[in-house]
Amino acid sequence: MAKQNYSIVIIEDDPLVGATILEILSGKYNRVEHFTDPYRAIEELDSISPDLILLDIYLGHANGLDILERLRSEGITIPVIVMTAFTDIKIAVRAMKAGAEEFIVKPIDLDQLEVAVERALHNYDLRRQVKLLKEELQSEKPSEIIGSSDSISKAMNIAKIVAGASDTTALILGESGTGKELMARYIHMNSGRAKGPFITVNCGAIPKDLAENELFGYERGAFTGATEKVKQGRFEQANRGTILLDEVGELSMDMQVKLLRVLQERKFYRLGGTKEVAIDVRIIAATNRDLEKLCEEGRFREDLYYRLNVATIYLPPLRERGTDILLLATSFIKEFNTKFRKNIEGFAPDAADVMQNYVWKGNIRELRNVVERAVLLEQGNVITREQLSFLRMDAQPSQHTFTTKPSITLSPNDLEPGTHQLAISKQGAPLATVVRELVAQTLAIAGGGGDNAAKMLGITPAKLKSVMEEFGMEAPKNGVAASNGKSKETPAKKTAKKK
Repeated sequence: MAKQNYSIVIIEDDPLVGATILEILSGKYNRVEHFTDPYRAIEELDSISPDLILLDIYLGHANGLDILERLRSEGITIPVIVMTAFTDIKIAVRAMKAGAEEFIVKPIDLDQLEVAVERALHNYDLRRQVKLLKEELQSEKPSEIIGSSDSISKAMNIAKIVAGASDTTALILGESGTGKELMARYIHMNSGRAKGPFITVNCGAIPKDLAENELFGYERGAFTGATEKVKQGRFEQANRGTILLDEVGELSMDMQVKLLRVLQERKFYRLGGTKEVAIDVRIIAATNRDLEKLCEEGRFREDLYYRLNVATIYLPPLRERGTDILLLATSFIKEFNTKFRKNIEGFAPDAADVMQNYVWKGNIRELRNVVERAVLLEQGNVITREQLSFLRMDAQPSQHTFTTKPSITLSPNDLEPGTHQLAISKQGAPLATVVRELVAQTLAIAGGGGDNAAKMLGITPAKLKSVMEEFGMEAPKNGVAASNGKSKETPAKKTAKKK
């Protein structure tokens, strides 16, 4: 059974009791640390970032309740289970008032302890989820990705593969308003990190001199006004979850260096801090800028670009998504019907024609605003062309291109015999190139493991091996699949040659 990804700190001055608890919990949880000295434990809390503390009350020269009250006064909200050999009701009451999650009496029943720990961690996860849901409700953002066009289907295919690899860094490309944050949230919610936090940082909105403070936090005395002992940054808040660095191309060169180190080491220093803070977080970057061009201009670090560009998802502009426009518009009508207490059923034919032919420079964000205005002002049961008369039909689309090569994706069925011509027509590129890129990128995401890559693609390892042989790909070396330049001829190719 795989260990659960939690960190637990035991503060117990009896070495035998502490060692026993350590042995029991280490078999179930990823990191368990035992301290006999409570003050040393407090010093190490920042670097360990525990999800739970098991705290003895009588610690020789220290009192566990004083330590608990100190933790709470410093804003540390992680759950604490208090342990004691005494059954004094006043101690229990004080512990609960101080914010203890549970109260366990010694000698400790190990089965009871395991249940208490599991319950405390579960409740902690629920509290964090409730906080996230409140933030999501307040933002009034849609919670699902709507669309059936080929272009959005391709993006969804690679997003599903990325979601299956919970540590893989992803780069989402697309014009402003195409739904990059929504795609990042989809990856998070369909990954093994779904129970953890999803934190969004708009890199373009952070003042340059506050960026380090925002991302990495600070400690008391780091600057004038830094009065809190510890202020967590966005990376720390995202621990065991996902952080989205939106508009990552706007980061200064100094912050790019610091971000590169976090990507490599998964560690950082708070502003004014002297101890490294370790984190377990998936990083997703998003941008409407051409990072490859920025690298050529010396405004974005190449090493950071290559670190971010492990798996690339390209979100097409709305004007290239065909029938998805009316699907999205209809979903927004339902949303604003509820908000404005209307009963609008859809669009008149001429209004639908306007929606389909408008260039949507602001993409889905602009579409949503247009529908909100139309629903608010419409007095009938359908949105008419008149309500859309404010749209400028002569507007030109944004001239936005990416030299960064977006991921080419196929569904698992496209790898099956007899579907090759369909795959060529969909992609508009030579089949061998398309398949090689998909397989190579999936192998990279899987760390070079053929079995994991096959699972992500929804095919068997034997089928993956066959596909690689057919399209001239060698077995992965150091996580990279190489072409051997020899593509296996299929019977159809041999027949074509004879003709």
